[in-house]
Amino acid sequence: MIVTMVDAIDRALVHALQLAGRAPYSRIGEVLGVSTQTVARRFNRLRAEAGLRVVGLPDPQLAGRSQWLLRLTATPRVAQDLAGALSRRPDTSWIKLASGGTEIVATVHSTPSDGNALLLNDIPRTSGITSVSAHYLLHQYVGGPIAWRGRANSLTAEQEAALLQTGIPRTPSPQLVDGASVKVRASDGKLLQALGEDGRASHADLAVRTGWSTATVARRLDELLRSGAIFLDTDVDPVALGFTTSAMLWLSVPPAHLDAVGRALAEHDELAFVAATTGRTNLVTQAICAGPDALHSYLTERLGAIEHITAIETAPILRTVKAASPGLVGWRV
Repeated sequence: MIVTMVDAIDRALVHALQLAGRAPYSRIGEVLGVSTQTVARRFNRLRAEAGLRVVGLPDPQLAGRSQWLLRLTATPRVAQDLAGALSRRPDTSWIKLASGGTEIVATVHSTPSDGNALLLNDIPRTSGITSVSAHYLLHQYVGGPIAWRGRANSLTAEQEAALLQTGIPRTPSPQLVDGASVKVRASDGKLLQALGEDGRASHADLAVRTGWSTATVARRLDELLRSGAIFLDTDVDPVALGFTTSAMLWLSVPPAHLDAVGRALAEHDELAFVAATTGRTNLVTQAICAGPDALHSYLTERLGAIEHITAIETAPILRTVKAASPGLVGWRV
């Protein structure tokens, strides 16, 4: 993938999509003060050159899914092959090569019915792996439905309000529909698969994929989005936004202070992911910074100033092999 650098209009477009992933090009153009054609052209260019896309995903907690972070170390050749194999599995996302290409960090989604096959069977039997650790995600402070704040700083408050004033569902916007919580059903499978490939797919295209009428698609999609049962996530290569350095940070915090530290970190624009986990370390984050100096400053000044963090392990990310979207691979950070 050829990574392009972006300008102010591109950044505003990414911000708009993060707020309202299915907003029409015409509405985004009105808010940004550019033509519909300009928005469409910019979106298509960023899609081709920076992997920009919107995907619709079920909220793991509301869908009854467990999430694990796997850390695997291996020789560089084995690690790359294994990362590629993991990326082809439907139960994985956010697969990263870290620590010079000798470490894999992957998110694995499981349900009680699948027996955690990957965790218990597949990984330990793969030759060439020197260590494996699995960390159960207990609570996410940033990530999933709670989007990264670092790329949402291009629109003014007035522009944000104008984008959302016509009833376009905010991303995310947990609400109650007809006074009851809406849950993902087995019959939503084809809809979710289509949204996982393209969260901006038209009602007509989704009707073809699901076999439903366009009216049924529109009604069900609106229910799922407004209830928070599914959310829209925006993928884009951070390098295109000027963030060239990224690292996983594995933190140790006394349990009595874990939630307070997690909430404090959730306010940091440098962090695209913050979660409490099980394991030897109990808080994990992903920092995305403008460069090595910016990461150093973040670690020593902002993170270092937070009380009760007793240890930090930093693992630089070399490449994102798989993101939230099945179609987005090959980020270089």
